[in-house]
Amino acid sequence: MPATEPVRLGRKRALPSCPNPLFLKWLTELRDEAKEKGLKIQYTYQKAINSLNKYPLPLKNAKEAKILQNFGDGICKILDEKLQRYYRENGADASIHALPKGAPPPGRSDNNIILAPSKKKNAAGDQGKDGGGDGGRKKKREYVPQKRSGGYAVLLTLYKETQVPGSKGYMFKMELQAEAQHLCDKSFTAPDLGSKYTAWSSVSTLIQKNLVIKTHNPARYSLTEGGLTLAERLASAEQTNTDGDREAVRSELEATEEDDPVVDITGSDEDEEEKEENRIHPAERQPTVTEVSCDVDDVRSSGKPQDSQTTMTTSRKPNAECLLPGTYEIMLCVDFIETTGGSHHRKQELVKELQRNGVNFDIRKLNVGDFLWVTREKVAPVAGQLRAPVGRELVLDYIVERKRMDDLCGSIIDGRFREQKFRLKRCGLHKPIYLVEECGSAASHLSLPETTLQQAIVNTQVVDGFFVKRVQDVRESAAYLTIMTRFLTKLYQNRTLICRSRELEGDGGSDEEERGLPSCSLMSFAEFNHGAVKNKCQTVREVFARQLMQISGLSGDKAAAILEHYSTPHSLLTAYEQCASEAEKEKLLSSIRYGKLKRNLGPALSRTVYQLYCTQGALT
Repeated sequence: MPATEPVRLGRKRALPSCPNPLFLKWLTELRDEAKEKGLKIQYTYQKAINSLNKYPLPLKNAKEAKILQNFGDGICKILDEKLQRYYRENGADASIHALPKGAPPPGRSDNNIILAPSKKKNAAGDQGKDGGGDGGRKKKREYVPQKRSGGYAVLLTLYKETQVPGSKGYMFKMELQAEAQHLCDKSFTAPDLGSKYTAWSSVSTLIQKNLVIKTHNPARYSLTEGGLTLAERLASAEQTNTDGDREAVRSELEATEEDDPVVDITGSDEDEEEKEENRIHPAERQPTVTEVSCDVDDVRSSGKPQDSQTTMTTSRKPNAECLLPGTYEIMLCVDFIETTGGSHHRKQELVKELQRNGVNFDIRKLNVGDFLWVTREKVAPVAGQLRAPVGRELVLDYIVERKRMDDLCGSIIDGRFREQKFRLKRCGLHKPIYLVEECGSAASHLSLPETTLQQAIVNTQVVDGFFVKRVQDVRESAAYLTIMTRFLTKLYQNRTLICRSRELEGDGGSDEEERGLPSCSLMSFAEFNHGAVKNKCQTVREVFARQLMQISGLSGDKAAAILEHYSTPHSLLTAYEQCASEAEKEKLLSSIRYGKLKRNLGPALSRTVYQLYCTQGALT
């Protein structure tokens, strides 16, 4: 065997010391501080430490460190500030290349222990592969939402819904948020200060974990088998904690009453104020809005009030919420498109006119229409909280679509005119208004004849049933909106407004108003605006209706009449197959009645629809 070089035994050669120990110390402190707070910037600091350890030359200031990898403007600025403070404390001639006392030695293991998450996973994976049997893949940890979190509240609420006899087995978004809110510490609708996430954001995690399933449009939420099992465990744990803590809480409250009260400015004081008011004036306490609405519904349905437990259960349902006279204000909502873009001067003139007239209005995004009115609940600010609670908003039955003559001409040409009227009819508000501006000489300079535009306006009023208001300019439009706002304020000032759900109760809700009753049911603004989204996922029925309306002469009323008999293309094609002859197929839809006058569709339109869906090859 040939002679080989002797094997070198002993410890490894020590790494050369870092020539910038002061910068290394500060970066290490920044990294450790970020690690304690759980910030991901700790990995950035660690990368900067690795780059600094590899750099063999001394640095005079932090700006020179910009040539190193992972040193950005932020890190260099922090190091410069620390360097200036160091000079002020130790003098301008103090050396920055000597190792300060207590600084971690360069190359020490604790300067290289923090790895990025991806590296950790790879290291763990490699270790698992080499480890064999017992050191193999770890068991996946089960997802359990934190108590009083959004996912926790949603799971418990859906579980309680399944335990109600005769329940439908699912919940809509609006009622799920209302029912789950008292089980969660965060709001399901309003994000925290400085954040864009709400408690509702956790629902996507539940769907991803296959605990909750989302179906239909509007969305229906229900529990999967795994979600039901987890919800049962959470409910049993909640019940156990409630029973065990009840005596402890009662004794703690008794002991607290004897001591001086302690004010917690981070929480809500509503419960404490209510307890104090009940203790001092038990007979003078007025019922809350939710309690009154619940009592009204209970008396109306059964003729006598129910017990307190049933009352509390009913009060949490969205349909039982109401606004009493004097607890709300009428406010005009203006679509932000009406104030931005296009002729900016003209659109700002509308805002200035509304302000000059003293109209209470708010600019927001409206998914349908240009103006509408909402009733906003008057909510007093809560002591110890930065923002006042968000009041509930219900939408009145009036909605305005504003059209200048040039815009009307363009919408007729590109097809928006029919689509907008169709969406206004289906938005759930029963008193649509068409506000037409510049009905005079402006029409003579447009690409369509004035007679065509006037006929379209008349059809909107006579055929579609819209109320058409003609004005000359922006100032008259603002005057009309001002008068309508004051009229609606007077009309609703003595009415009790009941919040209804569009999915659960349908679109009917203005019968009480027509009969002059002191109460009426209205949709919430959030539900209305969500249901009016233009590009939302559409059902087969809605797409079928859009297809039919592309046929010349087939209006929205005629399409709706066809959908009452044949809701999908499949059902229509099945009906065609059951016909005995071609003549019978062509006349299949001719006897369907539509509109208020109940006229027949006619054989010509019926033949056109048949040819569209049953002709093989291209249409001639």
